[in-house]
Amino acid sequence: MQDINLHHITTDRLSSSFLDEKKISVDVLRLDKIHPLVSGNKWFKLRYYLEQAATTRKKRIVTWGGAWSNHILATAAACNLHRLPCSGIIRGEESTTLSSTLVTARELGMQLLFISRDDYRYKRIPADLAMEDNFFIPEGGYGTTGAKGAATIADQYNQEDYTHTCCAAGTGTMSAGLIRAALSGKKIVAVSVLKNNWALEDHILQLAENKTGFLQLLHDYHFGGYANYQPELIAYMNDFYTQTNIPSDFVYTGKLFFACNDLIRNNFFPPGSKLLIIHSGGLQGNTSLNKGTLIF
Repeated sequence: MQDINLHHITTDRLSSSFLDEKKISVDVLRLDKIHPLVSGNKWFKLRYYLEQAATTRKKRIVTWGGAWSNHILATAAACNLHRLPCSGIIRGEESTTLSSTLVTARELGMQLLFISRDDYRYKRIPADLAMEDNFFIPEGGYGTTGAKGAATIADQYNQEDYTHTCCAAGTGTMSAGLIRAALSGKKIVAVSVLKNNWALEDHILQLAENKTGFLQLLHDYHFGGYANYQPELIAYMNDFYTQTNIPSDFVYTGKLFFACNDLIRNNFFPPGSKLLIIHSGGLQGNTSLNKGTLIF
């Protein structure tokens, strides 16, 4: 398996008469290019957890996720690269046909343990894994350690070049990291991909050590909720790819790009704004869609 390579990250400028008319500049930070499986923000959120596990001489990494979890796949791939045994606690009963995400995670050496949705909700740990020499990473890399890792995303661009940094938000860990690293006067625009996740702002600010005045959290672009979508979103993702050659996923980045386009159209950003959109990877989630739904 190829190594994670931060040198593959590019900053792609979007060009259109629409942006010129609005007097807005938009760049996309292509974190999706660092690795096909440990892509985008997943590596940044995992990096310090993996360091802690090595420092404390833990024997196995254990984490949580669903059948199509980017985090599960990224953890499996990262542990494979670092030759660390790992286990994934998977939400719901085991299906006779595993998702391609779980098939790949298992092929990479991850042990899969399936638990009921009630047990998963309370993060009950199977007895086989409740050992002191196991290192537990929260679902999605959520936590202060994940936020500290996400803060290093800011090392990949010059903050002075932008007025706003835009990202998708699930657990909010990346958003918190970007706030932790943000310079005075900068704005972090986070697009929640979950429906009615009103507690998200508090979670982000807690991980950001209550560093206030930076976050603009938007709740209107979830398209029905986590991992849900509507034809309008798919059509936009295909059109966006045609215009920019940038692929997106329907869970996170597709909603983010759609939101940014809509916000610009409705004058959310003042003329002269300079936007950086974080492409957080996760393209593997598109494999859950019917073949031909997306053109890329």
